[in-house]
Amino acid sequence: MRPAAAGVVLGLALAVGVPATWALTRPPAAAGAPVEQALPAPSSTPPPADVPAVPGVPVRDAAPAPAPAVVPPVRLEVPALGVDVPLEESGVRPDGQMALPDDVGRAGWYRFGPVPGAPGSAVLAGHVDDAEQGLGELAPLREAEPGQEVLVTDAAGATTRWRVVARETLDKQALPVDLLFGRDGPPRLTLVTCGGPFLPETGGYRDNVVVVAELA
Repeated sequence: MRPAAAGVVLGLALAVGVPATWALTRPPAAAGAPVEQALPAPSSTPPPADVPAVPGVPVRDAAPAPAPAVVPPVRLEVPALGVDVPLEESGVRPDGQMALPDDVGRAGWYRFGPVPGAPGSAVLAGHVDDAEQGLGELAPLREAEPGQEVLVTDAAGATTRWRVVARETLDKQALPVDLLFGRDGPPRLTLVTCGGPFLPETGGYRDNVVVVAELA
């Protein structure tokens, strides 16, 4: 069963302790197109109604076909930013947040959504830092610029190439979740980590850095 996209909250990188020093000098909050424009809009077309069979006209078996095997992504690279991070499959935590690897040197692929290259938004996310482990591998996403190349390699060794079209820092309470986790429309790659000011009272960051890329 796939959780509804609206139920997934990106409350990422709840660091315990003081924020890393990179948070003290921040780049502009956005580059390229706004994230909501860069992501595919959810389909508003209702599915066609069932059509009754006409006598004498051959019909196809309506039994669902077996689901195709999914080859998960296993590595993300953004050469211009020095990002080279292994990926693992991630789901949803009991509190509704996207589950992520505890290791800040790894990132997660949201396994209930599309694989990179399939229609919709494939989400890859990871912690920005940790009080004990230091900076995470996705921390440089805050400096992503339109036109930079992104590479995603899957478990079969195939690599898809992407081009950054948007980077924006968004308040976690205002994330366009339905777009971020959309399952239809043109393929998009959505990279997410934490950003913005560190909030000691919650032990985490206020915002998410969202980078959107399209197939190159």
